Amino acid sequence: MSRKQKKLKLPLAYKPVGFVLSWAGGALAGLAFQKTWMAIRHEEDAPDALDRDRGWGEILLAAALQGAIFAVVRSAVDRSGAKAIERSTGVWPSPTESGRD
Repeated sequence: MSRKQKKLKLPLAYKPVGFVLSWAGGALAGLAFQKTWMAIRHEEDAPDALDRDRGWGEILLAAALQGAIFAVVRSAVDRSGAKAIERSTGVWPSPTESGRD
């Protein structure tokens, strides 16, 4: 199989690996957010947008913090997975330069 043929087939083969990495990254991000919220507010549960007893500031802080943590963890997991695939196969898993679909 030529390198070009290998390059065309790898993104499809990477899909299940990417799915597992995304799932694991989401679980890790959720845990990181929970620990971070506990450290900041000394509460186990972060406020929800529909939590009547919480103010706007607290709800928006929790949402911004959760979004930032998820974005950082997702990028770190995606990048680590792509680099591991490239090291093991010699081919970058994304068929285009832009990355995600």
